[in-house]
Amino acid sequence: MPETLDVLVVGAGPTGLACGIEAARSGLRLLMIEKGCLVNSLFKYPANMTFFTTRERLEIGDIPFSSINVKPTRAEALEYYRRAADHYHLPIHYDERVVKLHPHDGAFTVETELGSGRRRSYTARTAIVATGYYDLPNILGIPGEDLPKVSHYAREGHAYYGRKVAIIGGANSAAITALDFFRHGAQVTLVHRQKELSRHIKYWIRPDIENRIKEKSIEALLESEITEIGEDWISVKGPSGKSERLENDFVFALTGYHPDVEFLSQAGVIVDPNSYRPSCDPKTLESNVPALYLAGVVISGRHTNENFIENGRFHGRQIIADIKAKLGS
Repeated sequence: MPETLDVLVVGAGPTGLACGIEAARSGLRLLMIEKGCLVNSLFKYPANMTFFTTRERLEIGDIPFSSINVKPTRAEALEYYRRAADHYHLPIHYDERVVKLHPHDGAFTVETELGSGRRRSYTARTAIVATGYYDLPNILGIPGEDLPKVSHYAREGHAYYGRKVAIIGGANSAAITALDFFRHGAQVTLVHRQKELSRHIKYWIRPDIENRIKEKSIEALLESEITEIGEDWISVKGPSGKSERLENDFVFALTGYHPDVEFLSQAGVIVDPNSYRPSCDPKTLESNVPALYLAGVVISGRHTNENFIENGRFHGRQIIADIKAKLGS
């Protein structure tokens, strides 16, 4: 019979790693399952990305984060989290997706699928879901959104030199991407539904994007939305309600992301249909399903600006303390 684990962690992002580290420190039988690579979401960020926060607020497991910059880069973060995983010898299965998490006889049966299609099954006394949200973009639901020219993730600007690029959104990601593409020689149009850009844009980014818009280096279509995407054009509906067709090579829909509520619901977690917030005890982070815990941004539902690495990195301590008390460890 396969060994029954004490803890199975779904997700090996920074929050998942923090949970795994606390479990390892406590001597619990642990396994972590990750559908991609280590800190998969961070790996998907543009190569030249810099964090908004300082290195101390990204630290996990009492391991110092050394950086030559006040705000660390993506490359530095990737190296840091590799080092953290190595230091604690975390048992992580990569490229393995959890497809079912089923409570059964005081434990969980966890079914996974590998890239080859082969299935595996595990048994764990407790489970922690730390899946983040970056893999599920908010879909526009318009014709042409499935064209190859459309992406929901920012990329490096060099490939778009000399191209006509539309960026949908008005928050940090959209502003940063618009500036990067402009500086790499793209012809950038920023399309945003609201009258103004988001008030949440970082203070050091706002003057830059506003000045580029003011000088017409970046065209901003406010109170506007793209209603259809063609092979070499987009249709934009403006404040008057009239639509205009514009030449276009690429579209980046940077309109946010959301947790995998379907997976949570399948596991028995009660999820609010409007906010996508899962049922969760704020003290222990245990869901309404006994022994099933939630960590990181997945707790926030649609309000993804409430949980970051900065606070999610402490969730492991809360969760493992409760698990140890219940398991009698």
